[in-house]
Amino acid sequence: MIAFTRVASIAPARNGEAIAAAHEIARYMKGAYGVEFEVLLPVAGHPQRVAWSSRHADLAALDALNTRIADDARYWEIMRRAAGNFLAGSMHDSIWRTASQ
Repeated sequence: MIAFTRVASIAPARNGEAIAAAHEIARYMKGAYGVEFEVLLPVAGHPQRVAWSSRHADLAALDALNTRIADDARYWEIMRRAAGNFLAGSMHDSIWRTASQ
């Protein structure tokens, strides 16, 4: 199992708009691709952040999703509208795998 997380810093005075945009993106991903993205806020540390987290069967499934959204005009329109709510260059992606026993 692969866990994907993307973290973005929220632009000053844009908390409400950023969280709303984060949920819009998550809803779109669920509706268009059937992939559940959870919207997360930090409990500690730098508070002006939002994250999305999703699970995938394997790296191939994550790669297939990324390939599909690369040409998705609707996805990129949502991202363009949301861009002003986040600090440019602040997004950071992490890809984790579950640990076997």
